[in-house]
Amino acid sequence: MAVSFVVNFEEGAEFSLGDGDGRNEAVYEVIDQQGVHDPCIETHFEYGTRVGYWRIAELFDRYEGKFTLSSCGKAVEVSPWLARDALARGHEVSAHGYRWESHAGMSEATERDCIQRTLDAIERVTGERPVGWHTRSVRTANTRKLLVEQGMLYDSDAYNDDTPYFVDVGGRSHLVLPYAFDTNDMQFQHTQRFDTANSFVEYVCDAFDWLWEEGERVPRMLSVGLHLRMIGRPGRIVALQRILDHMRRRGGAWITTRREIAKHWTRLSA
Repeated sequence: MAVSFVVNFEEGAEFSLGDGDGRNEAVYEVIDQQGVHDPCIETHFEYGTRVGYWRIAELFDRYEGKFTLSSCGKAVEVSPWLARDALARGHEVSAHGYRWESHAGMSEATERDCIQRTLDAIERVTGERPVGWHTRSVRTANTRKLLVEQGMLYDSDAYNDDTPYFVDVGGRSHLVLPYAFDTNDMQFQHTQRFDTANSFVEYVCDAFDWLWEEGERVPRMLSVGLHLRMIGRPGRIVALQRILDHMRRRGGAWITTRREIAKHWTRLSA
């Protein structure tokens, strides 16, 4: 079975009145929407780039695993060193929108510009054009058509399977690598489903073990979503270490980037 760790890089792309935006981001350790400049939430996001990234990157180095850095275009522009460092360590830098925002309600022209701007920003900083895309939560009826126009290898805008699959987009075959919100550290904050590191470990490892058993009969892929400012905290990073330990002990896990999974699945399906 394949294991895809997706490290979301959104810090710097969140909305902030301090940056001249019309609102502040309100999703972090607590929900506390402010109508004024809010340095509190700005420093919460900043934790991911100041501290969290290094813990995650060094841990993956230790276990020789590769992840996909799902990156907002503006975040890459604000902290270009981070995307370059991830690439130098052998990880994938994929696209996660220009700002950390849903595409719901976007016109086709606006969304086309957003996708183009995102891909251009990442390519300009890293020297490599992304081949994968993930919209924050809601894509539009045009998203996949626009991604195919750009020649994207895959998108992750689906949550409906544990195996990659192809869809028809305007007569062209397009690959979908489903993502997951349950095996995701966002549940530490959004619902408190995970209240300790151990609860996250138990859930992800249970998912891994089940898919590992199914993988004897059919191909399976486990997606684990991580965020710099969430799993990077000292009380949570140990969860990632224990998950990687469990996978290493059990064996049979291909811990790799979504790009490599997409290439492999495309070859198998040829």
